[in-house]
Amino acid sequence: MSPFFVMSLLLGLIFGQTASLCAPSEYTIHVEKRECAYCLAINTTICAGFCMTRDSNGKKLLLKSALSQNVCTYKEMLYRTALIPGCPHHTVPYYSYPVAVSCKCGKCNTDYSDCVRDRLRTNYCTKPQKLCNL
Repeated sequence: MSPFFVMSLLLGLIFGQTASLCAPSEYTIHVEKRECAYCLAINTTICAGFCMTRDSNGKKLLLKSALSQNVCTYKEMLYRTALIPGCPHHTVPYYSYPVAVSCKCGKCNTDYSDCVRDRLRTNYCTKPQKLCNL
C-alpha cells in the first residue's frame, strides 16, 4: 500500500464525523384532509444528508452497542401550524409540522422521525393546491 493511501485512510477514520454532510434542507410537504376543498403545499426544512457509519462484518460477534448506525436527524427543531383552506366549520383546519433549525448525525429517534426508507411516494396533491409560505 502506498503511504498516501494509508494516510488518507487514517485521516478518514480520525476525522470521519467531520466529513459528514448533514444539514437543514428545503422540503415541500403536501397536506390534505378528506373534508377540505384544497391541498396545502408547505415549504419547510428537514434534516437531510450523509453521516459516517461504522458497521462491522462480524455483527454477530460484537455487542449491539459497538455498532454505529448514524442518520442525519434533528439537533434542534420547532413546530409551526398552518391553516388548511376550504375546510367546513365542523373540522379542525390546522396542521402542525416540524421545522429543522439545526441537524446532527446520531441515532434515529422514532418519537419524531421516520427511521425507515420511504417505500411509497405520497407527497403529492389530489385536490387543487394552495401554497403556504410562513
